[in-house]
Amino acid sequence: MPTPHPYHAVPEANAASRAALAWLHTARFLTTAAQLHQLPALNVPEIAFVGRSNAGKSTAINTLTQQTQLAYASKKPGRTQHINLFALGRQGSTDAVLADLPGYGYAAVPQADKQRWQRMMANYLVSRASLSAVVMLCDARHGLKELDEVLLEVIRPRVEGGLRFLVLLTKADKLNRTEQSKALSIARLHAGGGQVQLFSALKRQGVEPAALWLRQLAEQTSEHVSPPTDLQKE
Repeated sequence: MPTPHPYHAVPEANAASRAALAWLHTARFLTTAAQLHQLPALNVPEIAFVGRSNAGKSTAINTLTQQTQLAYASKKPGRTQHINLFALGRQGSTDAVLADLPGYGYAAVPQADKQRWQRMMANYLVSRASLSAVVMLCDARHGLKELDEVLLEVIRPRVEGGLRFLVLLTKADKLNRTEQSKALSIARLHAGGGQVQLFSALKRQGVEPAALWLRQLAEQTSEHVSPPTDLQKE
């Protein structure tokens, strides 16, 4: 896994991008849950990261937060079996939460576990009241696969109701410019209203735009929810 560079090592980033990356750098572990009822009730924006087990989801989270071990990145996909929440906010306050959902589609995972995770994720995406946005990670070389499209269908009613979502085409450095452009065009056709960006943790491609999207979404969403909860009392 590439070591993420600190946000201040990107001199070309504008002030808004630097501020967004500084905000993401405040990410800290909040809680983990094997079942939905174990998740705390929140009244701050919650942004879920989803994707196939080999799409580079953990690496993307670590890169965006400039922390090497925040999300567990394993050489054996399918290891994350819980929903992990990370709080965001300066000086210990919490003004948004990132949710790292279990990866899906890994063949070596027992079928019973696959079905359990998929049910849990579907229920979470349909019923989680604090969910404000979904970030889907897809390998740029393969685009959106069947399970990705199934997940998009699951969240479609909520998207129509205002849920935001972003597709990050990871490992974009594996493609040349022509291939990147083609992958971007195809993914946009399948995304059904969501934004699509190329992303490479290795080359830091798309890191600043993704960070800015997350920060702006949290700021906009927080205007329509109750004041932040003191999560330590949950």
